[in-house]
Amino acid sequence: MNTNLANAPTDVQTPLCVDLDGTLIRTDLLWESLIILLARNPFYVFLLPVWLIKGKAWLKRQLSSRVVLDTRSLPYCSELLEYLRDQRQGGRRLVLITASDRALAEAVAEHVGLFHEVIGSDGARNLKGPRKREFLIERFGEKGFDYAGNSWADVPVWRGCSRSIVVNASERVGKQAASVSTVERTFPRAGPGGIKTLRRAIRDHQCVKNFLIFLPLVTSHQVAHFAPLLNALLGFIAFSFCASSVYVLNDLVDLRNDRLHPTKRKRPLASGDLSIPQGLALLVVLMAAAVLTALRLPVPFLIVLGIYYSLTLAYSLSLKRRLLVDIFVLGGLYTIRVLAGSAATGIETSPWLLAFCLFFFLSLALVKRYTELRVLKDEHRSAISARGYIPADLPLLGSLGTSSGFLCVLVLALYVNSPQVIPLYRSPAVLWFLCPLILYWISRIWLMAYRGTMNDDPVLFAVRDRVSYLTVACGGAILAMATHNWRL
Repeated sequence: MNTNLANAPTDVQTPLCVDLDGTLIRTDLLWESLIILLARNPFYVFLLPVWLIKGKAWLKRQLSSRVVLDTRSLPYCSELLEYLRDQRQGGRRLVLITASDRALAEAVAEHVGLFHEVIGSDGARNLKGPRKREFLIERFGEKGFDYAGNSWADVPVWRGCSRSIVVNASERVGKQAASVSTVERTFPRAGPGGIKTLRRAIRDHQCVKNFLIFLPLVTSHQVAHFAPLLNALLGFIAFSFCASSVYVLNDLVDLRNDRLHPTKRKRPLASGDLSIPQGLALLVVLMAAAVLTALRLPVPFLIVLGIYYSLTLAYSLSLKRRLLVDIFVLGGLYTIRVLAGSAATGIETSPWLLAFCLFFFLSLALVKRYTELRVLKDEHRSAISARGYIPADLPLLGSLGTSSGFLCVLVLALYVNSPQVIPLYRSPAVLWFLCPLILYWISRIWLMAYRGTMNDDPVLFAVRDRVSYLTVACGGAILAMATHNWRL
């Protein structure tokens, strides 16, 4: 909600100069172009220091000449845009002035269609802070312009303007702006901020997947043994840190596609609730925590963790754009967690368990893609952005997913009837009740996906679904009865 802090009316004769990064848009084009370039070719990282030696303005020019910015998908400050439209209709002159490279600023201005003039860095001069103030005073005179900004770098500019407009700024920046100028209007920060934003960025609910690390411990009936249980717990923590860092990395690489997605555009990095530098710092901290925790575990666990990270990195940069390969990789990333549990505890993973996990998690990966495509079809879009699936693929994805889900139950049935089950269970026949239970859960998941009532992430759906909790409880009871020779 806009807050008017100056009672005097706006002077339409005074030009309104508007900052771009963090003000008109809730991101920074320098970091946006840097991420786009490195996602396309990571080896550009070796050229960045060379460009930076010639100055920040030169670095921005080199980046802008090598990237194509999708101005439609940027997270604009909608309330400020509405205000600017009103000002333009009232006859006020609007000037977009930014430290970003002029070429990128012009692309944004062309998309917005509100500004009479665009001023930006030109490869030699970086228009930020005092330099921006000097330029505006030279152009419009001392106190001859109003200025909309958001950060500490804008404080020098506010000192030289007639009135200030504070947008998406912290409380301290807002107070500083009020102390050096007359605040005409304030546009508060959008989004929850703080811990809630960090939790959304690391997707703490996804830690549920990492409980798969305990699966070898459970299926081998060694939960009561302290040493392997402690190792499994450390493995869970390390994998949670590692997986969260991967989620942040994936969100950084996939900013454009996430912003075009109906639900992913609300993610902290895509929406601008979390800045790109904050995201990079969070990624490094999470990865360091993962490595430090993993160092307390056997070397095979570190190897599996490295394979997981490498595979997810390849997925983020390339494999997620490969038809069907992306689905198999997603399913494989679940199964790797089981192998990580085996590596952490030293308990050998049964081939039966791996086969079951392979088909079960492939089915869940197909649910995810099916649901995403179903949502885009309902919104009359032709394909999942950058992934190549089209609405005509829905029947095939559904068929593959249900078949894979039923195959995992077949593997379970064969296991129950195998000699390997006898040493572990006193009443192995009771395990047969797991088959209809899992069949029911998989069938229900796919039925909801077909009806369009499934969340695009089946794991998140299961975490919030009472029936899923009841299914897990029943499965645990069946395993207990089979283990301890209880009778129905």
